[in-house]
Amino acid sequence: MRFDDLPEDDARALLLRCMSAPDWAERVLSERPFGTKERLVAEADRASRRLSEDDIRDALAGHPRIGERAAAGHNAAASAQEQSGVGAGDEARLVEGNRAYEDRFGHVFLIRAAGRSGSEILGELERRLGNPPEVEHEEMLDNLRQIALLRLENEV
Repeated sequence: MRFDDLPEDDARALLLRCMSAPDWAERVLSERPFGTKERLVAEADRASRRLSEDDIRDALAGHPRIGERAAAGHNAAASAQEQSGVGAGDEARLVEGNRAYEDRFGHVFLIRAAGRSGSEILGELERRLGNPPEVEHEEMLDNLRQIALLRLENEV
């Protein structure tokens, strides 16, 4: 499997493109070799279910707001592709929704945008604004995991 053959620094960089959480990447790397893509993704999934607060903070910092272009240092290509369903007509509502979400929960609104239209993303944003903080934290973590695993499957 190609991932197993990568030099450690290259494998780490690949993982960090999937989720910008260095501790998560190290946990996944420590389990090499995997032998199959399925085993790699399963280990990444397990590791993503045990994220520390530092991992979560780092990973959230690696995601642009929905509807915004990724800044330098973000995985701009993946973000742009994942958010391709967001149209220009959604921008004003997204800006307002992102602001309300960040005021309520203290971090960027995170959603697996791949395969979703702008109206679906807006609907989820509005729904999740009504979540209690502990419920929203779990939804955010699940979306963070989904994004990382989707990116990993596309990378390897």
